[in-house]
Amino acid sequence: MIDYIELNCFLTPFNEDISDIIISELCDIDFESFDTQSEYIKAYITEDKFNMTKIENNEIINNLKKEYDIRFSIQKIENKDWNAEWEANFQPIVIKDIVCIRGSFHPKNENCKYDVVINPKMSFGTGHHSTTALMLEHISETVTKGDNVLDMGCGTSLLGIFASMIGAKEVIGVDIDEWAYNNSLENLELNNISNLKVLLGDADRLKDLKKFNVVLANINRNILLNDMHYYIDHLEAGGNLIMSGFYTQDLKMIRDEAERLGLEYINHKEDNNWVAVKFKK
Repeated sequence: MIDYIELNCFLTPFNEDISDIIISELCDIDFESFDTQSEYIKAYITEDKFNMTKIENNEIINNLKKEYDIRFSIQKIENKDWNAEWEANFQPIVIKDIVCIRGSFHPKNENCKYDVVINPKMSFGTGHHSTTALMLEHISETVTKGDNVLDMGCGTSLLGIFASMIGAKEVIGVDIDEWAYNNSLENLELNNISNLKVLLGDADRLKDLKKFNVVLANINRNILLNDMHYYIDHLEAGGNLIMSGFYTQDLKMIRDEAERLGLEYINHKEDNNWVAVKFKK
């Protein structure tokens, strides 16, 4: 099992917008998951990918340091009881009374139509982050009974599990991270989901797969721009591509590339300067 590095970023004075910018920059240098429930940022990356020099030389972060006190500390996170860690910090979330995301240690919310149990461990995707919540809203409006759904960068498989619950016939989740892969398998069992298959790898894993009615990708701007053509190649005519993981100011860049590749812009949702956008092929 791969060990992780926990990067603590102390931002003074704390500012959510600046915090989001720092998270975006860390995403671009391979950080995978974040905890911002306190007034500082915890970011996680596999030990083999960690490079402090990339952070120290990041132009945007260095420009922010001219106005904010930004300090970093790191520690190695070895194998531990992640369930216990998340049980202490993970709180249930309800998205527009449509879906409740909770840990197995929380009671069921009877007021929600769909109940998703997620024990996230190290994987990103609990519904607390704006991008995940926006994707869930899009899925509730887009996925219909009988759809085949692809979830790229599936993380906890929250999005794929929800798609399955609302009627998807078959779901494929793909993630490059072994932690996410193993955590997804556990979450599938917790939710009694039998029609979701998780693959370990990147966009290259798509070459042997059939086409999908809906493709989900909640990753980050650079990966979306680089891999969008793979997603489109595996999207049925008339199918929908829903993407998130980028800021409002990046929407034009994402939209331009999607339209260049032949997609039609449908709509987008925003929250805290994060965006989730839907296109049709």
